[in-house]
Amino acid sequence: MRIGVAIEETWSFFNEVYAELAAHHQMSQFKRREVHPPFFVERTNRYLFQRDLGSLLRDNQVVFFEWASELLIAASHMPKTCGIVTRLHRYEMYQWVDQINWEAVDQVILVSQAKRQEFASRLPHYADKAVFIPEGTLPEKFTFHNKPYAGDIGILCHLTPRKRVYETILDFYELIQQDGRFHLHIGGGRHELHGDYYAAMHSLVRRLGLESKVTFYENVPDPHNWYPKIDIFLSNSYSEGLQLAPMEAMASGCYTLSHRWDGADELLPDDNLYLTGTELRQRIIEYSQADEAEKLRRRQALRLIVCEKFDLNQVKVQIRQLVEEVGRAW
Repeated sequence: MRIGVAIEETWSFFNEVYAELAAHHQMSQFKRREVHPPFFVERTNRYLFQRDLGSLLRDNQVVFFEWASELLIAASHMPKTCGIVTRLHRYEMYQWVDQINWEAVDQVILVSQAKRQEFASRLPHYADKAVFIPEGTLPEKFTFHNKPYAGDIGILCHLTPRKRVYETILDFYELIQQDGRFHLHIGGGRHELHGDYYAAMHSLVRRLGLESKVTFYENVPDPHNWYPKIDIFLSNSYSEGLQLAPMEAMASGCYTLSHRWDGADELLPDDNLYLTGTELRQRIIEYSQADEAEKLRRRQALRLIVCEKFDLNQVKVQIRQLVEEVGRAW
């Protein structure tokens, strides 16, 4: 089968899916060309964009759009010459979804049931095109660690307001008023659009006198080597698709807690979720007081969730099979 791929955002969630498709089918990728003639630069590049994207659609039986964003908007308004499958992670729901011609899209993959329900609520006429296939990770990539418990709390994410790391620092400050043995590890570098947020977090740590209690790691290129530093991993976002970092932490043997963003209950048991800072601190203190056997039992149960529900080895096959089903009609 001839399968085209159109992606201009990050490949972070797509590399293994692409490899799975490429192992079974003939693949081609969209590459945006830009030229700089002496005249009509914008018009020329717009023409090349339309021509090349149109060729991708005509030359393949199905085209997979990893993000339901700008490329899909353009393709959905072209003559339909192939099957189209897209994956909607999260941000597209609030930026692009209303600009897409969903009549031209055959299937849209939502990464959580919560996002599938939100899509169906916003676009009820196209609810039958929405399919739930979760995000996934490779459990074999993350070794279950058994470091002695030391109260190391970690958060790893893009340092943007949505991730609520500033609030995490404030909650951590309240926590160590109860028990001063904890340490907070923050992984993630300065985001190009949120330099003020990055500066505010560092300033907050100084103003609270937490320099010896909080460690910043900037970008973490090898997270599988970072998670073994952590006893308790936090996801404190207010909105996610189905966040990958907690899955990786769970597979690595970190006890994992999450704010109740919409869909978090698909990832973690109820006892691992919280709404308020008070609840978060209660969850941390309660876990820290459990004996070592109980801590191990809870961490093993979290890794099992990843292996059973979010194994990328299974997820990538589900995506391939869906793409093939659409492609067979062309």
